[in-house]
Amino acid sequence: MIEQILVQILSGISRGMLLFVVAAGLTLIFGTMRIANFAHGSFYMLAAYVTYSVTRWVGDRNWGLAAALIIAPLVVAGVGALIESQLLRRISTRPHQYQLILTYALTLIIADAIKLLWGRDTYTVPRPDGLDGAVFILDMPFPSYNLVLIAAGVLLAIVLHLVLTKTRFGKTVRAAVSDGEMTGALGIDVQRLFTRVFALGAGLAGLGGALAAPAGSISLGLDSSIIIESFAVIIIGGVGSVMGALVGALLIGIVHAVGILFAPKLAIAFIFLALCVVLVARPQGLLGRST
Repeated sequence: MIEQILVQILSGISRGMLLFVVAAGLTLIFGTMRIANFAHGSFYMLAAYVTYSVTRWVGDRNWGLAAALIIAPLVVAGVGALIESQLLRRISTRPHQYQLILTYALTLIIADAIKLLWGRDTYTVPRPDGLDGAVFILDMPFPSYNLVLIAAGVLLAIVLHLVLTKTRFGKTVRAAVSDGEMTGALGIDVQRLFTRVFALGAGLAGLGGALAAPAGSISLGLDSSIIIESFAVIIIGGVGSVMGALVGALLIGIVHAVGILFAPKLAIAFIFLALCVVLVARPQGLLGRST
């Protein structure tokens, strides 16, 4: 039983790390621009389909996935930059309801575009050689590819921390999160910053979709579950906090995985129970700042 719980916790960590990759982009957008981007899950889904096409085009399962991990985030980041500069910027002075309606409309548009380009079929992406099996942890099998997801999440957390704390771009983003008006008053091109942040956030969703493609099937509806869990992550961790997103994603991943083990029918409910507990105890999130 102990071995089974340990493997289930590792599964939750791998799921949490994948969720962190996606939620990190959402919290950057939400924290910097105050946009509840409902299209973020659609970026994730679009990247998964692009990954499928790239791997089919390249042919080799190893090089195909490696190429997709570069191409898919770049494609989605480009789409995000276009959306921000041509659509969201035009309604930036309108009430937030306009942004909510627009980003929700984008989810419908992207879903229809995917139907047009890829159809309604379900696709799979083969895992790289050597990662299509399992390793044994205390005599319990654990998918090898899930270890890659854990490593990718850790690496991304380190990279984002360094970018946000050591680079000029990162310091500007942090300043915008703390006080957007003052950042603009200091001569920062806020519109250009917002475009770059939105593109980065979309690219992270794209990276998450590319990493998730070999872990399961690709079909319409991938965006629904990931966007709900991503919003739960940033609320638990604290809006605008990347490290908070990491903590929130791991918490949700582990709670969901352990919930599947002990009460499968209530596993999803455990996520929102954890959310409610955090909101009652610390409304600004675990690592968020009170405002």
